[in-house]
Amino acid sequence: MTRARSTAAEALIRRRLSPADARYAGNLVAGSTAMEIFADLETEIALREGGDEGLCAAYESVQFSAPLHVGDYVEGTARVVRRGRRSRTVEAQIHKVISVDADGVLVDLPEPVLAATAVATIVVRAREGRAVGPGSAGSDHDGGEGEVVGP
Repeated sequence: MTRARSTAAEALIRRRLSPADARYAGNLVAGSTAMEIFADLETEIALREGGDEGLCAAYESVQFSAPLHVGDYVEGTARVVRRGRRSRTVEAQIHKVISVDADGVLVDLPEPVLAATAVATIVVRAREGRAVGPGSAGSDHDGGEGEVVGP
């Protein structure tokens, strides 16, 4: 995987899906690969926002909307949409940006195809130097709204 561009509140990864990602007939890639991409995006945001890899506390939603196949190039993007003291709500998407057929020939995609979306809560480093999760002493999961981050 390579990082194309990122800011503190955003992350971007572009990756080619390899034969090692195939799990089903027809070189179909499992949804767990999309989850790994989401996790890498969340980890990058946690590093930038809290100084360590942080923790994924929960997924509010995950949706798979288009199949991914070996040879596809995908682009994963994520951004912080809400910021608490230690938690961050992250929205993430994976788009298929290049596709190939079974013979390795380019398949024309007039525009990127949305393949998966997720909304996750991550927890970043506490000031004391350790991550704090939901329900832990000092957690910011107290029902408060937190700071909403604009687009």
